[in-house]
Amino acid sequence: MEARPHQWRSALPACEGKAVIETVLIVAVAENGVIGADGAIPWRLKSDMQHFKALTSGKPIVMGRKTFISLKRPLPHRTNIVITRDANFRSAGAVVTTSMEAARAVARGDALRRSAAEIAVIGGAEIYAQFMDGADRLEITEVHASPPGDTRLAAIDTSKWEEVARERHAAGPDDTAPFSYVTYRRRERAN
Repeated sequence: MEARPHQWRSALPACEGKAVIETVLIVAVAENGVIGADGAIPWRLKSDMQHFKALTSGKPIVMGRKTFISLKRPLPHRTNIVITRDANFRSAGAVVTTSMEAARAVARGDALRRSAAEIAVIGGAEIYAQFMDGADRLEITEVHASPPGDTRLAAIDTSKWEEVARERHAAGPDDTAPFSYVTYRRRERAN
């Protein structure tokens, strides 16, 4: 498949008077499905961190508690929404929720307030699984390596998802592996 550039929307689209806000899952995954090892990312891709920042800045980001803790601090220029089963969990700089539905409602309200066209879901594996059925787009960084790890992403079901863009990149000076940025769009749902 040839490389196709991403197309970005600059304004919040509307559909019959209602704002359309897409849910986008953003994840880096190794060739063996690994996305984490011992609470950390098992590779270093400085190039991907810059890509991640571009995809998420100015938008609400939804994540699980373990992912939030692994970040060491709330990510700036984004509303950090954390889903946890621990009703007593609190952290400065985060909006804490105890359900996917509550997180989605907070994220939607924040996206409307910011005029953001997207809600970014950034992990971990359980959060991706919860949001997958309602997602509109997947932004995948395929890491061309197979590190050991204890956290995996379920395989992408190509009967539900269509690859619409792919850009392959050699490892840069601060990267431990080559990688590809791949965009998937949900196929039309059967009625």
